[in-house]
Amino acid sequence: MKTVCTITVNSPNEKEVFRRYLPPDDYQFVELVERGRPDWLASACRQNIRCDALIISGHFDGGDQFYTDRLDAREFLPVAELERASCSESCPGVFSQLKEVYLFGCNTLNGEAMRSASPEMVRSLVRAGHSPADAERLSRLLAERHGESNRDRMRHIFKDVPVLYGFSSKAPLGRSAGPLLERYFQSTTGTDVGSGRVSPKLVGLFAASSMTVAAGLTDADPHAGFRTDVCHFSDDRLSDAQKLAFVHELLGRRMAEVRLFLDHLERYTQSLMATERRTRETVAALEAIANDRAARERYMEFARDADQPAVQVRMIDLAEKLGWLSPDEVQAEFVAMIANRMARNAIGTAEVDLVCGRQSAQGLEQARLPVAAVRRGNVAQSAVLACLGSGERRTDVLRALSSGNDDDVAIAQVYLRHRPVADADEQRSLASAVTRMAPSDAQVRALDTLASQRLADPESLTELARLYPQARSVATQRAIAGILIRADYPVPARAELARSLRAHRLKASESDDVIDALIRRLQATQGS
Repeated sequence: MKTVCTITVNSPNEKEVFRRYLPPDDYQFVELVERGRPDWLASACRQNIRCDALIISGHFDGGDQFYTDRLDAREFLPVAELERASCSESCPGVFSQLKEVYLFGCNTLNGEAMRSASPEMVRSLVRAGHSPADAERLSRLLAERHGESNRDRMRHIFKDVPVLYGFSSKAPLGRSAGPLLERYFQSTTGTDVGSGRVSPKLVGLFAASSMTVAAGLTDADPHAGFRTDVCHFSDDRLSDAQKLAFVHELLGRRMAEVRLFLDHLERYTQSLMATERRTRETVAALEAIANDRAARERYMEFARDADQPAVQVRMIDLAEKLGWLSPDEVQAEFVAMIANRMARNAIGTAEVDLVCGRQSAQGLEQARLPVAAVRRGNVAQSAVLACLGSGERRTDVLRALSSGNDDDVAIAQVYLRHRPVADADEQRSLASAVTRMAPSDAQVRALDTLASQRLADPESLTELARLYPQARSVATQRAIAGILIRADYPVPARAELARSLRAHRLKASESDDVIDALIRRLQATQGS
């Protein structure tokens, strides 16, 4: 008798069809999810349940977890937990004799790489002595090996499993997948489930829904070594000292390769710092890394050369966790990065978001930015200085929201997400300026920004309501409705506003949107 294991974190449709059509004398079903028990996967592993086929049903967010949209369920399945169980070989029953895995979730076998070669990787390889042509070639090879698409991750997790069914893009919901499976079972005996052989008929029925097939990684695969490397971070059989020894060895490799391991390094060091599991051996391993000056210099050289500011900041923060930078040195590196980008006039929304979102940004002194690097009239640079505490530059950024320049409006939008307006006079001035803008995409973006500010000033709300009948586009009307639906609109004016929304509404293709939602809310609260 074959055992079909199911992990149902969302719709049970797929599981129920399999159960209904497979002969009970030949197949038994075991649901691994225990409702209300967070360690249900570990519990199943301890019970030594042996699975011939595994059906996982759940929404998939593109790399991190299977989850549910059902209000009566809270279970989810982190991919990291699957990786831990697979790498640790702590779940021999569930994983060891699997012949097939059915991954009913979007993008579960999407082959698009999550990581790709970056220009700084090529430059790093050239600095290490490679010719530009060799550097380009090695960079591509490293990116291919470390791309870690969803397909790659599932192949790593379900090592040696002959058949993995999944979806390269959007998967059908359970209520649609169920009837397709019924058609499949009605046209076959179904006894090949758990056989380890691909069913062309099943793939054909789901072809329009992007179903695809893969096989689990084997030791003969050219990328098997990468799985071994990745497993060092999640194998429970390894102590932290052993994992840190691997981290140290990894940091001695080409920095281009270290860059591609950045996600794994961040996750592991974060988990280590969040616990008190500091044995004498762990402390010694951390000290060995901290004292490796050669690795530190190569790492920091690469970090300072990173093209993307977010990558540079992540590498700086990781350097602190590795003992290579003190908090003051982290601040100095961060300021130097911003100053360098200011000097090159290379400040944009990404840099503004980083500075404004950095918890320690308020402690940075503007004086530490070279005066020559600051360009007057540059909205992005003004936003950086405003996030560091400049009231004068804040005024410049708020003015930019109604400038009509889409790039400047985008900068103001990012800034206001971190530094919202709370003062009534400031709200009133901002709303008035936005309503006076010429109709444009920039005005719609500015209105969307106001919506996130949750305006409470009655005068501002009234002015925005007056703009609605004059709007020339559905996008503008929706943006105004987005502001008003979040606001506590005065009760006496609600009936009048609802009439205006209905009377002046422009035609739209969608039958129900935020304007309809606002009308319903106004009607429901008129008598309250």
